[in-house]
This record gives sequence, structure tokens and C-alpha cells, in this order.
Amino acid sequence: MFSLKKLLSRHASTNLPADLQQALAAWQAMPEALDAGHFHTRYVVVDITSSGFKMDEDDLLGITAVGVAQGGCVQPGDAIALDFAGPAMTDELLDRQLVAFLQFIGKAPLVTYHTPFVGSFLQRAIKDRLGIDFQPAYIDLAWLLPSMFEEKDHTLRPLDHWLELFGMESEGRRDAMTNTLLLARLFQRLLVRANAKEIDTAGRLVEESRACSFLRRTH
Repeated sequence: MFSLKKLLSRHASTNLPADLQQALAAWQAMPEALDAGHFHTRYVVVDITSSGFKMDEDDLLGITAVGVAQGGCVQPGDAIALDFAGPAMTDELLDRQLVAFLQFIGKAPLVTYHTPFVGSFLQRAIKDRLGIDFQPAYIDLAWLLPSMFEEKDHTLRPLDHWLELFGMESEGRRDAMTNTLLLARLFQRLLVRANAKEIDTAGRLVEESRACSFLRRTH
């Protein structure tokens, strides 16, 4: 199993194969476009699996991501699932998977549920393995949903609570991709509400997410 704890001292960007270094340079050169409307923006819904909830102590086991474009459409082929827990995992394969993740997301805004949790694992892995300070634009559904759908619930709730409110219950234990697709469906609902509230660009939605998180954490 891949353990972040064993790799904290390694910043792999200087040791990567030439093709991965070129791929990282190309990714870093991509522009971050947040001024376009939702119909012209590709968002990426991201979730992780981990061995626990403590970024400094627990292991990152996998990443799943789904693209949401054209105002809320989920394309069948626009998805990626990475598993770091397999017995055949090597340093090079891990690095290639993380670079593939960056290439998949590009500089799209990332949609998560509880950004501090998801983002901390991603940031730690990408910094330790690839030497990049990973700070994408995040949209946090955990804070935005109660702000945008106050008539349903105005407090911070577990994900399953929102799935039930929107009639998206999933029986039994969900796998990582199913969970990510459910997040994408919630995000589709949120995009409709955002447009109705004239939060009509990616940048405004990112700003709204940051504002909701700040206000609810400080009040």
C-alpha cells in the first residue's frame, strides 16, 4: 500500500523521467480560465479514498474524478479512477498516475465535498511526489449547498443528508466512482440554482464558495 508517511522527504520533480517533467511543464503553463459562463466551463468533481481522516497520519488510497461540462452534462468517457493501494504499485507508476490526474483536470475548477479534507490529501501527495504546490480553485458543496438551498436545510450536514433531500439515496456501501457521480449530480442541481441567483461564471461560483466557507466558519 502506498504510504505518504514514507515519502515526506522526497520531492520527486528533479528525479522524474523526462516525459513526466515535460507533461508537468505543459500542465503548469495552462491558463486558469474562470471568467466563462457555466455552459462554457468544464468543472471536475473530485473525491478521494483514504485509510482515515488525518492527513498527517493516514494513507491516500485513490482518487476518482468526473468532468462536468456544457452547463452540467456528465460525459460517459470523461472520468478517471486511480488506485494507489494495489500490490503492484511502484514509485514510477505512482508518479505517472498523479501526472495523469493533473492532465485530466487541467486547470478546471474542482468540485469537492469538504475541501479541507480532500484538498489536504491531494496537496500533500502532489507536493511530495511531484514538487508542485497544488492550489486549484475549489468549489465546496458542503458549504455551498446549505447556502444555495436554504429552504431545504441551512446548516452543514453529511453528504448522505443532501442525497436524501434530493432523492438520490444509494443503497448499501458506495464505491468511489458511484460516490463521485452522486456528487456530480448534486453539482448539476447547484449549477441550476447558481444561474437563477445570477452567479453565472466559474469565478463567481468559486468566490461564493470561499465566502460561504469563511462566513460560516467565523460566525
